[in-house]
Amino acid sequence: MLMTGVIRMTTAYTSIEHRPLFTSTNLPGDGQRPEAMQGHWVLARVGKRVLRPGGLELTRKMLDALAITPEDRVIEFAPGLGVTARMVLQKQFRSYQAVEREPRAVENLREQLKGTCAEIVQGRAQTTGLPSGSASVVYGEAMLSMQCTEDKSRIIAEARRLLQVGGRYGIHELCFRSDQVSDHLRREIQAAMAKEIHVGVQPLLRREWASLFENHDIKVIWSAEAPMNLLEPRRLLSDEGISGALRVGFNIFRDSMLRQRVFAMRRVFQKYQQHIGAIAIVGVTISNAQ
Repeated sequence: MLMTGVIRMTTAYTSIEHRPLFTSTNLPGDGQRPEAMQGHWVLARVGKRVLRPGGLELTRKMLDALAITPEDRVIEFAPGLGVTARMVLQKQFRSYQAVEREPRAVENLREQLKGTCAEIVQGRAQTTGLPSGSASVVYGEAMLSMQCTEDKSRIIAEARRLLQVGGRYGIHELCFRSDQVSDHLRREIQAAMAKEIHVGVQPLLRREWASLFENHDIKVIWSAEAPMNLLEPRRLLSDEGISGALRVGFNIFRDSMLRQRVFAMRRVFQKYQQHIGAIAIVGVTISNAQ
């Protein structure tokens, strides 16, 4: 059981980095029954703060590869609960803007990041409305995987439009772990994940992610992969800390409907763990956006 695994493993972790808690209860999905909510908001409802497929470790590696400097103008797509935003705001940079679609997530982010230099813009990653060439770093996590092929391309094109020549673009997404995944298995995995997460899920092969970059004149300069262990006890402890992992476990077991949703998602992740992983990629723009 998930909770049992978390409790057993707390004794193996003597030094866990404490994460600032996201305290607002006004989360997207309020008013919906748990069985109708999208999976990422179900996880947020039980107290899960890190909703990235490769966990904080892969996020940190992506940020290291982006190499943000005091001269950089940073734009984040779909910051969600703001965990990565807080990591970036600890760095030195010229400006930081976040583009978030969900109105309640925008409200929460503005509340959470009050007193910082962060600017939170409500909008879509496909059409941010921000000026062309206004950024030197753009990144987004756990959002392209939920888009169809056309919208994946539109979002990357928008990132390219926002970036100046030599700007860096980073992603952290779901991927197939082998380039030998059959079309039948791809469709099976997509259908199973969409059924339990309640949103379309379309991971790509690592070479397909790289091709999307190249198709928009973005040269891949770094990539890394990790297992997709989002709901496994060791990853929960690593991402959430001891108190956070116990909070998640407690919330799961006190609400039967949320528990059913979380366990159903975990079963799908475990069933396809040999085929599904996480990938982070960073590229550099090599020409002016058209």
